[in-house]
Amino acid sequence: MKNTEKDKDKETPKKSQEKNGEKKEQAVKHAGSGQEDAKSPAPETEAGQEPKEDSKQKIASLEKAVLELEDKRIRLIAEMDNQRKRAVKDMEALRYSVMTDTLHPFFQVFDHFAMAVAATESSNNLKALLDGMKMIQTEFDRAFSDLGIERIDAVGKEFDPNTQEAVSQEASDKVPAGKVIRQWCYGYKIKDRLLKPASVVVSSGPAEPEKK
Repeated sequence: MKNTEKDKDKETPKKSQEKNGEKKEQAVKHAGSGQEDAKSPAPETEAGQEPKEDSKQKIASLEKAVLELEDKRIRLIAEMDNQRKRAVKDMEALRYSVMTDTLHPFFQVFDHFAMAVAATESSNNLKALLDGMKMIQTEFDRAFSDLGIERIDAVGKEFDPNTQEAVSQEASDKVPAGKVIRQWCYGYKIKDRLLKPASVVVSSGPAEPEKK
């Protein structure tokens, strides 16, 4: 029994040393954990970097959007310029088509006029010349009719300021006042649209007797 008690007494310092060692290890671990806690701001710096990365991504996306919008703007400008050029080209083609359609009916009129001029150089037949002029006038009337143009003949009619232009006024015992005595130039219209007013001389009625 005494040996066992002595052995216990001998073992107690060892146990106390082991306990002290364990305490030291715990203290070291605790100190290490404290150092780790001191280094813990590292995640905060990483968290602080996240907004910077987000802002960079936003800037990159905005720059990409700006480039896309600029590309669209350039494409729209080019498309508008092409449309303008096409419109100008179509307008020129339309004008050419209208011009040719308008002139075509008068080609034969000019041919007949040229034939009449040639006939007067080789003949003194006034009747033939008059017949040729009447034929040319008929060709003109046909050409105007093909174009939908109506000739205004105002002789003997009431003066109409909407379709006629009075170049002068004369007294007449035969033509009542307000009516057309003579016509210097024909007028022309298409349906209700006036192309050219007729130039006319309007009667002012019978002349007043001279006072003695």
